[in-house]
Amino acid sequence: MKPKALAGLALIAVFAFLLFRSFGQQVGGYMDFAEAQRTDTEAHVVGTWVKDQPVSYDPASNVFSFVMQDEQGEKRTVRYHNPKPANFEQAQQVVVMGKADGDAFTASHILVKCPSKYNDGREYGDPAQHPEGVPMTAPPART
Repeated sequence: MKPKALAGLALIAVFAFLLFRSFGQQVGGYMDFAEAQRTDTEAHVVGTWVKDQPVSYDPASNVFSFVMQDEQGEKRTVRYHNPKPANFEQAQQVVVMGKADGDAFTASHILVKCPSKYNDGREYGDPAQHPEGVPMTAPPART
């Protein structure tokens, strides 16, 4: 093989190694709060907002905080150094990305999963009724 080809392959191999190493340190995968506490990696924790617990936003320090319950039932205060995400009150599920910080969780990102506006109404009991009580209509027939 030519020296230029070998140097190119070596450069690609080094770049791939650094890319995978960097990505692996940043994302620890989906965990619950207990697993995130045991590891020192960035974790994704899936859960629900505990609506009967206080929610606050401190504009001086730009910190939004709320209590979240993970899928194992553990509750923790989540601190997010940004304003409250849009549609937070409508969230069916919340995914926080960040690290455990003592008894709290410091989130770098929050993903809010809201109910779809493109559903067929089955989750409301009667597929013929929209949540606001407006009858749903079938799409026009194609000709």
